[in-house]
Amino acid sequence: MRTTDLSELAAFDAVARHRSFRRASEERGVTASAISHAVSNLEARVGIRLLNRTTRSVSLTDAGAMLLSQLSPAFGDIGSALDALNQFRDTPFGKVRINAPNSIAPFVLGPIIGPLIAANPSLELEIVATDRLVDIVEEGFDAGIRLGESLRDGMTAVKIKPRLKFAVVGSPDYLAERSVPKTPADLTNHVCVRNMYPSGVGYPWSFGRNGEEIDVEVKGPVALHDHELMIETALAGVALVYVWEDRARPYVETGRLIACLDDWIVPEDWLYLYYPTRRYISAGLRAVIDALRATSS
Repeated sequence: MRTTDLSELAAFDAVARHRSFRRASEERGVTASAISHAVSNLEARVGIRLLNRTTRSVSLTDAGAMLLSQLSPAFGDIGSALDALNQFRDTPFGKVRINAPNSIAPFVLGPIIGPLIAANPSLELEIVATDRLVDIVEEGFDAGIRLGESLRDGMTAVKIKPRLKFAVVGSPDYLAERSVPKTPADLTNHVCVRNMYPSGVGYPWSFGRNGEEIDVEVKGPVALHDHELMIETALAGVALVYVWEDRARPYVETGRLIACLDDWIVPEDWLYLYYPTRRYISAGLRAVIDALRATSS
């Protein structure tokens, strides 16, 4: 097979998996027009339309679906074979794309990036942090990081971090003007930042103690999904906020924020790195997993 044939097949494989020329171009590191040209050349050469294209969508023809079903395992085998060459290198080589929630990425991935790249200079790490729920297969990621409760079927999950906790925090100035809440019910007397997902859907502040679970729909003039903005709002002394404990810890330790209701906070589900079960684990991804697991104790 000519090199151009393999390149055209790889372009088709990327478009077919993503159902998008743009996403395929991002994965392949070329322009969308180059991807389109390669797929058109492939269709002209085999004499069969493989993709149905409109201005808004891309779908597979029956022939395209059959070709994809046979190509995907083949490209997986090629990737595995190339990755096996890492045994002849001192360190892993290649790109690893990771998706992680923006709200936790700094304190989960931040500590490992420097040491990981220093120990593996041929590794290219690409991290996209967003609280939007991402389909890592469709968007071309090697792996993602999520709480266990949000994992889909067909994924292999590796436990990488002790169970995370939220914290309710406010500034000394704010709490000097109001009584410190002792129970979740006391929050009705406080101004609070309302938490929401990137979609705009809100979620309650959750508490629990002695088997009792309580969700509180707090009230306040501001709704945010970015935890860094929540911290800034708390520092401004205008409201209590409900953020990841690790986000608030530096400010609590220096006295700029005060933690409340600690005995009512229950740990969330475990944090996992996950990847498609049928996908081989590259040496680069294995290095990422090992680095994350080393920080989990």
